[in-house]
Amino acid sequence: MANIAWVDLTNNTVEVKKTDPQLLAHFLGGRGLGAKLVYDLVPPGADPLGPDNVIVFTGGVFSGTPWPTASRYHVTFKSPATGGMGYANAGGGFGPEVAMCGFDAVVVRGQAPQPVYLEITDDAVAIRPADHLWGQTTSFVHDALLGEDGHSGRNGRVACIGQAGENLSRIAAVINDYGRAAARSGPGAVMGSKRLKALYAKAGSKGKSNPELAQHIKATSQHLLKDPKMQGLINDGTVFLMRPKNISGDLPAKNHQLAQVPFIDAMDSTALKTYRTKRMGCRFCPVRCSCESAVETKDGVMHIEGPEYETTDALGPMCWNSDVNVIIRSNALCNEYGLDTISTGVIIAFAMECHEKGLLDDPELSLEWGDAATILGMIEQMAYRKGTGAILTDGVKVAAERIGHGAEYYAMHVKGLELPRQEPRIAKGFGLGHATSNRGADHLYGMPAIDLGGNFGAAREIFDPAIIDELMQPANEKYKPDMLAYGEHYCAITDSFGICKFSTVEEYSLLPRDFLPALAVMGFELDEPGLLAIGERIVNLERLFNVREGFDRANDQLPKRFTQEPVPIYANERDPETGATRLGEQIGSGLLEHFDEMLDRYYMLRGWDRNGRPLPETMQRLGLQEEARGVIT
Repeated sequence: MANIAWVDLTNNTVEVKKTDPQLLAHFLGGRGLGAKLVYDLVPPGADPLGPDNVIVFTGGVFSGTPWPTASRYHVTFKSPATGGMGYANAGGGFGPEVAMCGFDAVVVRGQAPQPVYLEITDDAVAIRPADHLWGQTTSFVHDALLGEDGHSGRNGRVACIGQAGENLSRIAAVINDYGRAAARSGPGAVMGSKRLKALYAKAGSKGKSNPELAQHIKATSQHLLKDPKMQGLINDGTVFLMRPKNISGDLPAKNHQLAQVPFIDAMDSTALKTYRTKRMGCRFCPVRCSCESAVETKDGVMHIEGPEYETTDALGPMCWNSDVNVIIRSNALCNEYGLDTISTGVIIAFAMECHEKGLLDDPELSLEWGDAATILGMIEQMAYRKGTGAILTDGVKVAAERIGHGAEYYAMHVKGLELPRQEPRIAKGFGLGHATSNRGADHLYGMPAIDLGGNFGAAREIFDPAIIDELMQPANEKYKPDMLAYGEHYCAITDSFGICKFSTVEEYSLLPRDFLPALAVMGFELDEPGLLAIGERIVNLERLFNVREGFDRANDQLPKRFTQEPVPIYANERDPETGATRLGEQIGSGLLEHFDEMLDRYYMLRGWDRNGRPLPETMQRLGLQEEARGVIT
C-alpha cells in the first residue's frame, strides 16, 4: 500500500493520503482502482470537459517492481468521446516512475485558471505554472522538463498533451516517454479542459525490492522469453500480424469496405524492418516488442518509436495508403500533436469515403483514397480545429451528425469511439467485444483471440470441453460470448496489475493462476476464482457507470456495415513473374449473421437483463450493492 495524491486545480491544493487497503483488496489497483475512484467522484450527468469531471492516473499491483512487462499505467475519466466510462493505457517508463515515487494514484479535480503541470517526487506532488509549455508539441514539453538527457530516463519521466488536447479534440491522447500514447476515449481533451499540460515524475529510489518476489520475477521472465507463442512479438513486434491478417481477411481496409490489400509486401514485418534503426522496449520488459524507425523527410531524417500494428493499419490500409513513409510521418505528427492514431486513421478513412460518396469536400485537400497530402494535412487540421478538421476532430459519430445526408452509415464507431483494427465480420469475437466494451469499441477490453490464434492449449485450460470444438471455429458465432466474458475478466485483472496484455490475454503465456504465488508475497491471499471475480467486479462497476449515464442495449451495437454488407475474402497469391503478393480469386466472405443472439448470450453469462443492465443478484454476488443503490432496482 502506498499513497493517493488528491489534486484540486481550482483551489490550487494537493493532499497526500494513504491508500485505503480495502480499495486495493476489492479492485487491486490500476484500472480497477481508477474505475472505483471515478465512479465515486464524478456526479451523474457531469460535463466530461467541465470541472466536475476528474482524471485519475493509476499504477497497478506490480508497478514499481521489476515484474516482467510491469510498465503500464492507466488514465481514467468520464469520456468526452462517449459520455461514459473512459480510460486509456500506456507503457514506457512513466507509470513505474510514478509508482516508485510512492503513489498508487494521482487524482486531479477542478480546472486551473492558467496552464499548469504536476511535479511528482517521493511522496509529494506540486502544482507548477506551465504557461511556457502551453501551445507546444509533446516533444518540446519532454525536452523542456527533462533536458538534453531526456530519452535516457535518468532525469525522470513525462506524460503530456499536445495542441490537440489544448484544443479539446475528443480524440486527443496523453503522450509519455516521447512516443507512448494513452490514447483511447479522449484523455488529452480532459487534461486540456483542466489546463493541465503535463505530469513530470522523478523518483529518488529504484522501487520496491523483495528477495522472494525476485525469484518469481526471474522465473516468469525466463518463461516469457522461451515460450514459442511469444516469438512473433519478440522478433517483429505487433506488425508480425500484418501478413497473416491479410491472408485471413482480418486487415481492415478502405474504411472496412475491404479486409485485405494487394500491397501487403510494402508493409509487412519484413518491409517494416528496413525502416528500423534499433530495437526498443518498455521498462522491465524482456519481450521488447517495440523499435525505433527512421524515414527521410525534406527537413532531414525523422526518428520515431514504432509504428505498431494498430497504427500501421489505421494510417495505411484503412486509408488505402501503401506508403510506409507516410505512415511513419503520420505517426510522428500524431505523437507531436497528441492524437490517438487509431481514431485519426479511422476518421480520415471516414472522410475519404464521405468524399467518395459525394458528401464531403475540402478546398485544400483532395480527400482521395491513399493521398499522402490529405492524410498528413488532415492530422494538422484536426489538431488545430482548422477547416474540415474542425468538423472531424471530435470523432466520426459527431462528424457524421455534422455532415448529415446519411454519413452515419460510414462512421465506424461504437458509443462514439472509433473501431480498432480488427474486422468484425471475420474476427467475430472481437466484433461482439467492440460492441459491448464499456469504453466504446475496444480490442483490449476482452482480447477474444484464442480462436483466431488456434490456441487450443489455453482453450482447454479455461473452457468446458463440451464447447471447445465450436468455440475454436472462427466463423462459428455460438460461443464467442463465452470467450469474450472470460477475456474481459482477465483483461481487467491485467490492467489492474499494471502489466502488458502481451504476456497474458494476447497469447495466454501466463494464466491467472501463474500470478497467485507472487500476489501472496505482496499480501494478496487469493485463489484463481477469487482473482477472476475481481476482474468481473471491475467490468460490472464500469457497466454501472454507463447505466447511470443512460446506456443500455441500444449502445451495444455495431455499424450496420458489419451485419448487412458481406466483406469479400480473396486468395493471397504470388505473381509468377515478379514474385509479388497479389489478391486472386474470391474464396469466401464474412458477415456477422447472429449478432443479437450473441448479445443475448453475453448478457446471460454476465448476469445482466436483456437490456444490458446488471441484475440485483449480480451486484450482490460481486459486493457492489452500495454502488448499485439508486442505479439498479
